[in-house]
Amino acid sequence: MSSTPPILHQDSHVVVFDKPSGLLSVPGIGPQKADCLASRAAAAVDGARIVHRLDRDTSGVILLARDADSHRELSRQFHDREVVKGYQAIVAGRVLGEEGLVDAPMRKDIERPPRHLVDPVAGKSARTGWRVLERMDDPERTRLAFNPETGRSHQLRVHALQIGHAILGDDLYAPPDVVELSDRLLLHAESLVFTHPATGHRMEVRAEVPF
Repeated sequence: MSSTPPILHQDSHVVVFDKPSGLLSVPGIGPQKADCLASRAAAAVDGARIVHRLDRDTSGVILLARDADSHRELSRQFHDREVVKGYQAIVAGRVLGEEGLVDAPMRKDIERPPRHLVDPVAGKSARTGWRVLERMDDPERTRLAFNPETGRSHQLRVHALQIGHAILGDDLYAPPDVVELSDRLLLHAESLVFTHPATGHRMEVRAEVPF
């Protein structure tokens, strides 16, 4: 039996999990990809249903609704960009500067699925703020905070490339030597700020960074 990921917050309207790296948010195609956070959550918490997704290899905070009204309201908050998302990542090399904003529209890479790419003409708006948290040596790498304003698939992984520094362990976008620096993708959803669908209070839920 699959284990239930750690619960960070639970009440009668919402439940928030700390998703492990390597677990799909929703089922993939085929029986071998049936196991996912959505199915584990539904088995453990009455009414739990997915509102947003994290990439399979990204860990951290993921929010689920427990009833239709809460699902509708939380989905609206994500659509209207009222939810504030905070991530940490470790990237290869020494990032120059202290902070910045990547404004690089994205679309699916039709020729190389499941990859995505930057396309200023046909891409959808994708914006990510970044800030240096720590510079490390041997090998040179940098811990970054990412604050995406949009929620495109693989957005942070692709935008890390835009500033010239792939995320460690990224087997889709990083060169082989950077992939080999970690046995997992070093990208973690550290915090999520949203308005509780029943109380109207602003809430922040955090998950400790595991790397």
